Amino acid sequence: MRSPLGCHDPARLEAERLSAESLDRSLDEALAGRAAGAPLWLFAYGSLMWNPGFAFVAKRVTTIYGYHRDFCLWSRINRGTFERPGLVLSLERGGSCRGIAFRLSESTSRDELRMLWRREMSLGSYHPRWLEGHAGPDRFPVLAFIANPHCSGYAGRLPVDEMVQSLATARGKFGSSAEYLFQTQAALESHGIRDERVRRLAERVRAHFARVAAPSRG
Repeated sequence: MRSPLGCHDPARLEAERLSAESLDRSLDEALAGRAAGAPLWLFAYGSLMWNPGFAFVAKRVTTIYGYHRDFCLWSRINRGTFERPGLVLSLERGGSCRGIAFRLSESTSRDELRMLWRREMSLGSYHPRWLEGHAGPDRFPVLAFIANPHCSGYAGRLPVDEMVQSLATARGKFGSSAEYLFQTQAALESHGIRDERVRRLAERVRAHFARVAAPSRG
């Protein structure tokens, strides 16, 4: 577990920001690991499910094994601040994860991924990895973003109460952590995906809001 106090230094965050050249090199390395002739599928498990920000030609509910969805990354800009960091999702080792695989067009895939790399990879919070996607009887490679445990924004495994407090109170330039949580829950449910951990966290955050909104009795 990482404390939010020691790892939210703005200067350190800027020092970790990758240059355009580093981002392009990272993308090239990821694409070099693609199986020859395989369609390019991108695995979404968090905000990319409801806000992909890239063009795609197909999508399907897909399961990966060996990783699970978790709120293990601090968000100090988009969904929080340095004083009150929020939380966003990544993939941690162990278990499995159901999400959405998006197939990108061969003609535009690199341009789409280049924009996505600038959105998701600029702070080094993720490692791109090729995993095996499972959808019904089909097996196919998917590109996924795995948590980087060495970045300053890595929160690790947090106590549930600390997660709820952060999700319920943090807000950044793209909105609140609670909105991120609720939109993720809605996207999962709209695709028939059950994630009990996400559901329970959303329930706890809504209960927090209800307590805060309730008139005090003196």
